[in-house]
Amino acid sequence: MSRDIDATPENWRELIRPDSAGLVPVIVQEATSREVLMLAWMDVEAVSRTLATGRATYWSRSRREYWVKGETSGHVQHVRSLSLDCDADALLLLVDQTGPACHTNTPTCFTGRTISAD
Repeated sequence: MSRDIDATPENWRELIRPDSAGLVPVIVQEATSREVLMLAWMDVEAVSRTLATGRATYWSRSRREYWVKGETSGHVQHVRSLSLDCDADALLLLVDQTGPACHTNTPTCFTGRTISAD
């Protein structure tokens, strides 16, 4: 059963439905080209930081810390919009990407990693 989600700047915290670890997956898409850049994770604090600064801030599951995309590489993500999916358990982040999105220095985290369905 789906429900309508009416997210506003005031109520987004109440709407997001994180997993048991307190995280929600975030699909990151380039705003102009609509290319999918990466998948990352956020908790409520990361979302709050992202909305406050306009810079994509994620939770690193491996390092167990927050990281601002591009803080060390210079490959920043300026946020245009943040959307909740129909169940509010995943997010879509539209960004203006500067430089490669992937830490491997490829344009996306999916570049060169296609598995044929044939």
